[in-house]
Amino acid sequence: MPSPHILEMLEIDKSYPGVQALRNVQLRVRPGEVHALVGENGAGKSTLMKILAGAESMDSGRILVDGSEVLIDSPHKAQSLGISIIYQEFNLVPQLGAAENIFLGREPTRFGFVDFGKEYAESRALLERLGITLDLDTPISRLSVAQQQMVEIAKALSVNAKIIAMDEPSATLTLHELESLFKLIHTLKTQGVSIIYISHRLEEIFEVCDRVTVLRDGEWIDTRDISEVNRESVIEMMVGRKITDEFPKEKITPGKEILRVEGLSRGFVRDVSFSVHEGEIVALTGLVGAGRTEIARMIFGADQPQSGQIFLAGNPVDVRSPRNAIDRGICLLTEDRKNQGLVLGMRLRENVTLPSLKDFCTWAFVRINEERARVSEFVDDLRIKTPSVEEIVQNLSGGNQQKVVLAKWLLTRAKLIIFDEPTRGIDVGAKREIYTLMGRLLKQGLGILMISSELPEVLGMADRALVMAEGRIQGELSRQEATQEKIMDLATSAARAA
Repeated sequence: MPSPHILEMLEIDKSYPGVQALRNVQLRVRPGEVHALVGENGAGKSTLMKILAGAESMDSGRILVDGSEVLIDSPHKAQSLGISIIYQEFNLVPQLGAAENIFLGREPTRFGFVDFGKEYAESRALLERLGITLDLDTPISRLSVAQQQMVEIAKALSVNAKIIAMDEPSATLTLHELESLFKLIHTLKTQGVSIIYISHRLEEIFEVCDRVTVLRDGEWIDTRDISEVNRESVIEMMVGRKITDEFPKEKITPGKEILRVEGLSRGFVRDVSFSVHEGEIVALTGLVGAGRTEIARMIFGADQPQSGQIFLAGNPVDVRSPRNAIDRGICLLTEDRKNQGLVLGMRLRENVTLPSLKDFCTWAFVRINEERARVSEFVDDLRIKTPSVEEIVQNLSGGNQQKVVLAKWLLTRAKLIIFDEPTRGIDVGAKREIYTLMGRLLKQGLGILMISSELPEVLGMADRALVMAEGRIQGELSRQEATQEKIMDLATSAARAA
């Protein structure tokens, strides 16, 4: 009798020096199903996928494909078994076109030369199978993130993949692109391809997945049909306890005005006006590409507005640079914390004090003991999980990296903090910690401008929601007025009017 599972990973153990990454983990995937793999950062999802991809070896356990036990000791072996992994950071060459990327390293040849005719014909057939059309000569660097993702999927299908693991596939997609991804996943499913879907956005797994496997602290917790669980029960399995208040929002009466912008314009961003007061969170929301980050960059001095005025504490100011903004008490936690918010190869201590280093210097010498003591206070206060303040920051989890960025700005005695997608790529437990920290900042009299694409986050944390579309604020909703339907109606109003 054939096996009911196309993939079985059984009793998987994996340890690193001082860390038991996986303990008796199992994952069973059926043919043609979309199987969610969820868990907090550090739960073991990435390690399990590295073992499946042949990038890491397991200490013990068994892997079966189509009912037969296999040894996956290299990425090439995984590929030969029909297993492909699409990572959040794509493995594509930016200067090459789609066809060259799809067959990179496996180019069809004729008489010792690359057969470009066959390469292009097969690439076109793969993309047609996915229901998409692309210019095969356009360099990957000029394609959208969603189009690059399609190329990655086509590359997986080019090696006859039967099992495709997608790691955070929706992290940087717009709403329209996300709908296209879901349609594509449905197409693959009807063609018998199995998908392992890894995402921190739990609402997505209920829309696209058939079953869910939950890992916690390197152990298998349960595998359930999607129809048997809800968001709350999945969160409880992930964190090991009930989280009755996912968004710990405290009622704080707003104080004095910290920031006001009037008529701010640059490029396609036009005539933007709003204010932020002490003790309140103002959310800038809307679809990706609406102009929210562009506004944050103008306020932070990274870009200069072509017109409009910025006021701090009621006084007009000319913010000429990020350094100037920091000196005035404005800080920006960027969406891309790894590339723009942190120096990954430096120590935690060095990252936290980087904007304030002059405060720890005597002549050309850094007072390291004083620096270490001050940073240790933030580590304790923000509950940053790290072996020490000397730990290289790239070794920390996403949630703890975000706390390091926050510590860096708090050390500058910030008055206004701009959070650009504050919890992107962070697990549900760490999200709640970030929200709790936001509440503490508000009690201290700071103001927060929060840019977020996650509507539950906006509804759960914001005092006011400013909804943007095509570079303009389409409307403002109070906490009492805001609903997902009203926000989406405003976010798409400009497109409907056009």
